Amino acid sequence: MPYFTPSDDPGSNFPELLRRVGLDAPALTGSTDAMTSLGVPHATTCVALRYDGGVVMAGDRRATAGNLISHRTMEKVVQADRHSGVAIAGSAGPAMEMVKMFQLQLEHYEKVEGQALSLEGKANQLSTMVRANLQAAMMGMVVVPIFAGYDLLRSAGRLWDFDATGGRYEERSHVSTGSGSLHAGTVIKVGFRDGLTRDEAIDLAARSLWEAADADSATGGPDALRGIYPVVASIDVDGWVRVDDDDLAQRYAAIVQEVASR
Repeated sequence: MPYFTPSDDPGSNFPELLRRVGLDAPALTGSTDAMTSLGVPHATTCVALRYDGGVVMAGDRRATAGNLISHRTMEKVVQADRHSGVAIAGSAGPAMEMVKMFQLQLEHYEKVEGQALSLEGKANQLSTMVRANLQAAMMGMVVVPIFAGYDLLRSAGRLWDFDATGGRYEERSHVSTGSGSLHAGTVIKVGFRDGLTRDEAIDLAARSLWEAADADSATGGPDALRGIYPVVASIDVDGWVRVDDDDLAQRYAAIVQEVASR
């Protein structure tokens, strides 16, 4: 194990610990054209919204490389710790690496400090990681996550979105990101109201991804043939709970009936 003097100790900063022991990622070289020609898989549409008692996060399962579907079962909504989660959009490889590093950072902080980081502190940590990806973002490998969770200090759900430079912005009610965010965000904006129940919030998130998939080719809709449904999870005082595919199948069946009846 590495040994640090008190004046040189990286403390609870896990990315800094990796840099001190020589495991930092090498600098990227090349051009935007080179990155584009690789056909890097991209994650697409994710949403998050508050309800009375927590937050709901949802994301479709499709990853695209140009005009091709590169993956049908990608999981873009990931549990960060017991009371928070991350939804990713953008270049799939850097995004998944960032999420894994974020999970390790939260676990490392808790082990070193003896207590969990505050929810706002977690958002700040993720902002720093997004900022560290700026060089790759300038070469076309952009990562734009959503962070949401239940704040135990405020007894309420909170959510943030980010830009490619690491800027973080807390949203009061809902947020969307990815190629289908305009369509999904519009559906949530129209249907959102204060005091939503968990079931109502899940229905609204599912409907927003349905409409996004209907209008955006990069967003994957529910695939009943293959049994593939979006990843939907809620976070409240009791922690992270993922919605079962059987539950989502019933909700999307109801959406299909409602659409067909129009």
